[in-house]
Amino acid sequence: MKKTSLLLSLFTSVMVVQAQKTLAEAETYATVDQAVGNIAFTHDGQLVYSHHPFFAPEIRVVKFDKKTNTTTPFPNLEWNTPRATDDNYLSNVLGIRNDENGVVWMIDMAQRDNVTPKIVGWNTKTDALERIYYLPKSSVPSISQPNDMVVDTKHGYFIIADEGIGNGGDGSKAAFIIVDMKTGKTRRVLEGTRTTKPENTPTVINGKHLAVNGKDLLIGNDGITADASFEYIYYGPLNGPKIYRIKTVDLVNEALTDADLDSRIETYSDKPNNGGMSIDKEGNLYLTALETKSVAVVMAKDRSVKTMIQDENMVWPDGVSYNHVDGYMYVSAAQVNHGAVFNNGKDKSTKPFYIFRFKPVVEGVSFR
Repeated sequence: MKKTSLLLSLFTSVMVVQAQKTLAEAETYATVDQAVGNIAFTHDGQLVYSHHPFFAPEIRVVKFDKKTNTTTPFPNLEWNTPRATDDNYLSNVLGIRNDENGVVWMIDMAQRDNVTPKIVGWNTKTDALERIYYLPKSSVPSISQPNDMVVDTKHGYFIIADEGIGNGGDGSKAAFIIVDMKTGKTRRVLEGTRTTKPENTPTVINGKHLAVNGKDLLIGNDGITADASFEYIYYGPLNGPKIYRIKTVDLVNEALTDADLDSRIETYSDKPNNGGMSIDKEGNLYLTALETKSVAVVMAKDRSVKTMIQDENMVWPDGVSYNHVDGYMYVSAAQVNHGAVFNNGKDKSTKPFYIFRFKPVVEGVSFR
C-alpha cells in the first residue's frame, strides 16, 4: 500500500510539473496549404494574413474564412497580380497589421519585382484603398528587409523594424524606418547599432543551425510592439538574447541623433531567438520562440521569461497578433527552416501549415 501511494505521489508530481511547463493551451485554429507569415484582422475580426514570402507565393495576402476553411486574395486578386503597366500591386509582403479604424496595413518589401517598397493600407470597413506610403531608397536601401511594424495612431507614425538581410545583407545594417502618417516623410535611424544588429546567437532547431552555404544566418531588428498607450516601443534583433525598449516620443523625434537615441534605450529583459511580438494590457510580452516550437511570455511583474504555449506542429512560429473581437492571440507556423535554401536546395516543408490561437495571461492590447 505504501509503495502504491509513493508511485501515485510521484505520478502526480510529474503531472503537476508537466502542467506547469506552459501557461496556456495551444488550440489548432486552422490548417492551410501555404506557409502563413504574419497575421492581422479585419474590423470584424476575420483573419487576414501574408503568405510567407520566403516561399514565393503566387497570392501574397489572403483573407481566411473559418466557416469554409478557405482563403480569398486580399484585398482582391488585382492587388495580388504583378504587372508592367503600374505598381499598384503587392510584390513581397510579410509584415501586416491592422488599426482601430479597420485598416489593414501591409509592408510591401518589393523584392520580387522592380517596384518601390511601400506600405499599403486597405480599409476593411469601406473595402477601399486607404492610402499608399512609398519608402524611398534613402530609407530602404538594397540590404533592407522591412519586416514588421507598429502602427502608432496616437503619435501618427509607422515604426518599422528592418532586419537588414535583403539582397545579401548580413543583418549588420539593421535599423528602424520611421514614416510620418501625415506627410509620408521617411527616416532611417539606429542603423547597425548595438540594439538593432544581430548578436552571434545562431538559430538552432533540432540541433541544426539555420545556415546558408555553411554560414549562420543572423537576422537583425525583427519583433516589435508597443504598449497600450504607445508610450514604449519594445523590440530586438531576431538573433539576440535581449529585448530593448525606448520611449516612442524619443524614437520619432527628428532632433535626436542615433547617439542620443542609444543613450535612451533600456535593456528590458532576456529573450529567446524570436520572430513576432505582441503585448497585453498588463505589459506582458508575447514572443514567437523559433527554436522551441513555442510562444514565450515575458512577465511584466518581474521580467521573467516563461513558456506560454508549445506544440510539435508549431514549426518556425512567426507572427503573433491579438484579435480585438474574440480575445485570442493568433500565431502562425511558417516552416521557414524547412525551406530549400537551408536544406541543400531541397524544400522540406510539408502540408498542412498551421495557425494556432491561445488566450493571453490577461486581455491583449487591440491592434498589436
